[in-house]
Amino acid sequence: MGRLGFWAQVFFLIAYIGVLSTAMFYFQFAQGEMPCPLCILQRMGMMLSSFGALFIVSHSLKKTLTPSGFMTGLGLAILGAMLGAAMSIRQILLHILPGDPGYGTAIFGLHLYTWALISFVVVMAFAGVLLTFGTEFLPIAPVSRWARGIVWFVIVAFVATIAINLVVVFFEEGFNWVLPDNPTSYELIGLTPTPPPAPTP
Repeated sequence: MGRLGFWAQVFFLIAYIGVLSTAMFYFQFAQGEMPCPLCILQRMGMMLSSFGALFIVSHSLKKTLTPSGFMTGLGLAILGAMLGAAMSIRQILLHILPGDPGYGTAIFGLHLYTWALISFVVVMAFAGVLLTFGTEFLPIAPVSRWARGIVWFVIVAFVATIAINLVVVFFEEGFNWVLPDNPTSYELIGLTPTPPPAPTP
């Protein structure tokens, strides 16, 4: 169960690496959809929540994870998910009126902020289940070199994802105190992204 608990935390990191990378590289860069302030705050909630998993995984690798440290990591995950969920709910309520097209592209009928809320609820349920079982799923890191190498690659990828997001937000906001509600350009360099042309029917 300890091995399962460890890899569950690793896949937690992988899942949010995928979500953050898709939002940034596909929707923001490829599709030219600039994230609004609430979008950025939701990304921050995902990062903060993932720090809980990162805390658990890193201490497991160093064999310094204690039951109290395990609970601390899960607590961080819940707090980050709660903050992110509040931002998601705020954005959903802004576009809840009939006829409102919402902000950005919809995927399977739901906008990114709705999917973000679903992810935060999943995180809270995941952490709640682990807390219910106490130390039953206390993570135990693998000992094989290849498995530990994979885990360290995931950690580096997560840190890189955070760093790239920080740079992108700085370029988008520039030296302004706040982002506009509907950003259309990278304020630092004055670049307005061009959305790809619509497909020909």
